[in-house]
Amino acid sequence: MTDQDPRPRRRAPQQLLFSFLGSLVLDRGHPPIGSRVFLRLLADLDVAEAAGRATLARMTRKGLLHRVREGRTARFALTPRAEELLREAAPRVRSAHPFAPPGDEWTLLSYSMPESRRDLRHQIRARLIWAGFGGLRDGLWIAPGRVDIGTIFDGPEFAGLAELADAFHCVPAASTDVPKLLHRAWDVPAIRAEHDAFLAAWTPDPGPDRPLTRLTLLGADWLQLLRTDPGLPAAHLPDGWPAAASAALYRERHDALEPAAFAQLRDLLREDAGRR
Repeated sequence: MTDQDPRPRRRAPQQLLFSFLGSLVLDRGHPPIGSRVFLRLLADLDVAEAAGRATLARMTRKGLLHRVREGRTARFALTPRAEELLREAAPRVRSAHPFAPPGDEWTLLSYSMPESRRDLRHQIRARLIWAGFGGLRDGLWIAPGRVDIGTIFDGPEFAGLAELADAFHCVPAASTDVPKLLHRAWDVPAIRAEHDAFLAAWTPDPGPDRPLTRLTLLGADWLQLLRTDPGLPAAHLPDGWPAAASAALYRERHDALEPAAFAQLRDLLREDAGRR
C-alpha cells in the first residue's frame, strides 16, 4: 500500500476477503471468481501470494468458499453457509446507527460448555462478541438490548448447547452503578481507542484512486469496529463519545467509494474471463 492509504494497519487476509465478499460479491450475481482476482486484490493490500492462496484454501476447508476447476484456473463462489453469515451481519454493517442501544433493557446470559464440546468455545465466544455481549464473570455475559439467544447457538454443530443456556431480559436495579458495570464487562477505553483510530484513519479523504482496495480496507476496519463496540448506552459513557461520528464517516466514505469499486471489480472480472 502507498503512503496515501489511510494507515499501514494490518488486517488478516480472511478479514479482508470477508469485507470484499460482503460489500461487492454477495447477491451481485457474479459467476465464480478466479483466484487471480482474489490474489491481485490481496497483493494490493500487502498480502503475499502464498498467504493469499493459503487463505483461499482455508476458507474452502471451512465451508465458506466453494472451489471449482476451470481448466488450469481455480474459481471460487460463496457457499450457502457464507451467504448466511454475511446476510446476518448486513443489517448492522449497513445501519445508519449501528451503535445505538436497542432500548433500555439488557440481556443476561449464563451458559456452561461441556468438556466434550470445548472445541466450540472459540466459535461461541466470537458469536457472543458479535451479538454485543461482554463477560461479567466466567459463564455470565451481558449485552445491551434484547438479544435473540437462538441466533448464538444456531447451526447443527451447536446442537444441544442452547439447552445449557439461561437468558433473561432485564433492567438494572436503581442501586446499580451502570458505568462501573460497563467497565467490568467491556474495556471501555479500548473501545474508544478503536473509534479514535478509525476516525484518524478515514477522516482524510482517500481520493479516487484504487477504490476497490480502499473499500475493502474500509470494510475490514468497519467490521473490526462493530465487533469492538456493542452499542453501549451513551448516557453511561464519557462525554464526547465518538460512535455517532464513526458511523457517519463510514457511511460517507462507503458511499463515495462503492460505485467506483464495483466498476473496477467488473473490469477485473471481464479481464479474468478473457483469459479462460
